[in-house]
Amino acid sequence: MEPSPLGPVIAVTLELALTTTVLLLLLATPLAWWLARGRGWGKEIVGALAALPLVLPPTVIGFYVLVALGPASPLMAPLHMFGVRTLAFTFTGLVIGSLFYSLPFAVQPLRTAFEGLGERPLELAATMGAGPFDRFLTVAAPLARRGFLSAAILVFAHTVGEFGVVLMIGGAMPGRTEVLSTRIYALVESLQFGAAHRIAAGLVGFAFLALLALLLVERRIGRLAP
Repeated sequence: MEPSPLGPVIAVTLELALTTTVLLLLLATPLAWWLARGRGWGKEIVGALAALPLVLPPTVIGFYVLVALGPASPLMAPLHMFGVRTLAFTFTGLVIGSLFYSLPFAVQPLRTAFEGLGERPLELAATMGAGPFDRFLTVAAPLARRGFLSAAILVFAHTVGEFGVVLMIGGAMPGRTEVLSTRIYALVESLQFGAAHRIAAGLVGFAFLALLALLLVERRIGRLAP
């Protein structure tokens, strides 16, 4: 059987990666800031939870997100009145699963960047009358630009390469939840190794370029740093 056109699969993959990257930068920034600058033993528990996807099998994450988004889940009960029974096998479900799966790739670079700021730049800004939010926007965020760029590249590339999570949650529905990694799986199952090889080789090239870009960005910003 001939596979469906590749264009919609690429579009869904890129839309998922871009949406996940933007949302994770917004969500992970305050979390990483608290983990880097906050105090108390409790933050290490939160830090461990945020890093958990690094060691968990993707199918485990996908399974629990699938259960949480299913029609019998208490989390979905408030949406029943709006006619939404489940978010499983939807693009929204894919995004939610991707947020969990790629969370460490946003939090860790940002946390490292924030920890490397030191106290002096923020103290100087405070003596000039800048409030906490102003200090973050005008001092911390610009100085942590390497962390933001690293997080964006890593999250985008990692999301493009997702397989276990998106297969569990999305079911690889053509035009809706099918992405490049699940298309490779379907092609291999149908013994279409040539087509699978072409997509896989493209993803290898993309991964290499993403890592090369990450190294070049870090080198460039490292040279510009005071």
